[in-house]
Amino acid sequence: MGFRLSRDADARFATPRRQHIVKNPFRSLCCSLYVLALAGTVPAATAAEIVIGQVAPFTGTLAPTGNDVKLGIQAYFARVNAEGGVRGNTLRLVSRDDGYKVEDTLKQTTELIERDAPVALIGFVGTGNVDALLKAGTLDRAGMAPLGVRSGASALRTPVPARVFHTRASYAAEVNTIVQQMGIMGIKRVAVFHQDDPFGEDGLKAAQAALSKAGLELVSTGGYEKGTANVAAAAGKIAAATPDGVIMVSNTAASAAFVKDMRERGSSAMLIALSVTAGQQVAEKIGNTLAHGLGVVQVVPKPQSISLAVTRQLDEDLKRLDSKSSANHTVLEGYVMAKVLVEGIMRAGEPTPSRILAALNGLGTYDAGGVTIRYAQNDHAGSDYTDISILDRNGRLIR
Repeated sequence: MGFRLSRDADARFATPRRQHIVKNPFRSLCCSLYVLALAGTVPAATAAEIVIGQVAPFTGTLAPTGNDVKLGIQAYFARVNAEGGVRGNTLRLVSRDDGYKVEDTLKQTTELIERDAPVALIGFVGTGNVDALLKAGTLDRAGMAPLGVRSGASALRTPVPARVFHTRASYAAEVNTIVQQMGIMGIKRVAVFHQDDPFGEDGLKAAQAALSKAGLELVSTGGYEKGTANVAAAAGKIAAATPDGVIMVSNTAASAAFVKDMRERGSSAMLIALSVTAGQQVAEKIGNTLAHGLGVVQVVPKPQSISLAVTRQLDEDLKRLDSKSSANHTVLEGYVMAKVLVEGIMRAGEPTPSRILAALNGLGTYDAGGVTIRYAQNDHAGSDYTDISILDRNGRLIR
């Protein structure tokens, strides 16, 4: 990569060494200048950059998701850089916008790898988007694997792909959590609202399996086009089936439109969305009254928790980075991604794609400050954490 890390293999972040007290500073200065004069030049202290690439939606319906993931990554990178970088080398995030469009994910990722030469990839968004990268061979040719893909789809997990590292639970695990909660609440008749793409299909299949196993009835399904919030047809079909509960395999904009439509149709069904829905953004879009009671699966702990080191750290870093920014589950997810990647880079030695890949494969169990991530050669699942939050009447997510 054209640079070497510090010889101090035990150094995690660069810290200045303690200097001995000099009793005669003038004499010391003269000696130093004499040595430099003999050398003919004054050496400049330079540090290399470690470039990390991200391709995600920063425009379009999923822009809030892409921007929140990016913010979490930036917050941790800023902390590491402020503490001296990774063995003296500065982390730099290069982000490109794909607008949640598969063809743009392919194009932007290829250009990013060719022009910016990142040593690792992080924070990609979308099942179909990442699946297309795998099928096109883009990641294989680059010898790289995105870490922290914002997808829980089985297509990106089974069989274990060498080119993807997850930091979140699978959609199957999320759906099982929803079905278990609905069973506890006495719900018997369930519908599934889903996006018409690989993400939605994966969630629908997981729901069908989980409902069958739990002995609950699937009374209706309804889909909508990816990248839109055109949900009227799906909402009408599902509402007509009068379900007691609805599993929502949908992104934030579509989720907000669906909740609004269902409530305006008079449905009192329990609505629970997968983690890719940002609950507070739903409340902002449709108002607290309509959003009240919406359940959302979470794959990271509550960002406002003061009991976890990672959430306290994130709060500190966001204040330093931008006083107007506040933590939410998606920002925390991006922050955890960054922590795991930096750990892999530090263990890699010289940060090349192959060394980082090997380091992540050998990561084992890593505590990110209260969030546990596990990797092995044949296990890139990362985490199985799930929980459900509910929007209260003030638009706040509570447990």
